[in-house]
Amino acid sequence: MENFDIIEDYISKHFQIHGFHSTEEGSFFTVLSYDKKIFTQLVHEMDEIGYIPFIEPYNGFYRIGIAQKPERGESRVWINLLLFLATIATTLYAGYTFGGGKIWDAVAFSIAIIAVLGTHETAHFAAARKHGVDATLPYFVPAPTLIGTFGAVINVKSPIPTKNALFDLGFSGPLAGIIVAIPVLIIGILLSSVEPVSAGVLTFNPPLLMSILTYFLLPPVPSGYALNLHPVAFAGWVGIIVTMLNLMPVAFLDGGHISRSLFSEGVHKVVSMIGITVTVVLGWIPMAVLMFIILFATKRHPGALDNVSGITKWRKAMAVVMLLVFILCLSPVPGSPF
Repeated sequence: MENFDIIEDYISKHFQIHGFHSTEEGSFFTVLSYDKKIFTQLVHEMDEIGYIPFIEPYNGFYRIGIAQKPERGESRVWINLLLFLATIATTLYAGYTFGGGKIWDAVAFSIAIIAVLGTHETAHFAAARKHGVDATLPYFVPAPTLIGTFGAVINVKSPIPTKNALFDLGFSGPLAGIIVAIPVLIIGILLSSVEPVSAGVLTFNPPLLMSILTYFLLPPVPSGYALNLHPVAFAGWVGIIVTMLNLMPVAFLDGGHISRSLFSEGVHKVVSMIGITVTVVLGWIPMAVLMFIILFATKRHPGALDNVSGITKWRKAMAVVMLLVFILCLSPVPGSPF
């Protein structure tokens, strides 16, 4: 380990060192005790000399690992703006196509889909800022697809300090996204029409949330008929699907962050495999393959810098709420027999 003596001095100022060992994962100092405030102080002190400490339980004691602080590249807001404008164009085209060439339907779809996806990622950004985590503004990803975009992402550029922060980064996006998707879906359902089912038309079983809203908003659909979704309703449905897939408790997805804040690394891997299995059963095969690649081709989920202290009680309650949201959003791929 480079600068071993300097690092040892910093750690020994705050913790009684019991030993030192190296593994495939890195080199670690074993310490006898743990204190949340003292470890936070160590994080701040070592940040000033270019190092990042992290702590986790280890054989009845605790071990502190050290990583070099990565260089943070400058964010270029003009790229965010350019991608956003491009996404407006591609979603307008997608809405125009889906709406049968009606310009105002295209505008409504573009506004709705960008509102849902943008709110999701902006909530992640706000949660990151709240906990002092360096993150970029959302990057929208334009694409020549049925919905005109591959979604939006933020780039987290610094470690996540605590499990509370990790949980907040995980749940904030899906919760904010579904809060926007529900009124979008309500408006879209009210604008939709009931029409006879034609041969060759793709039908699907809607997620439970969509079925509940339709039940209260519209009279029963007669046999042989189906709800022809307005572009705004389609945008709301996309919001539900995005929420469901992001809440899959896999790897570095939002649900994966929630899972890792609640469980150990080993349990998190098992839960990730369960999430991938659910994705396969629902028929979202390409997404399941991508999840599998992310899980096994990338490094392990490191959790937070402080992997000892747990999350607060209200966050545990919120985890149950997010599980209910996940269940309400579960949806098979269109054309699936389920």
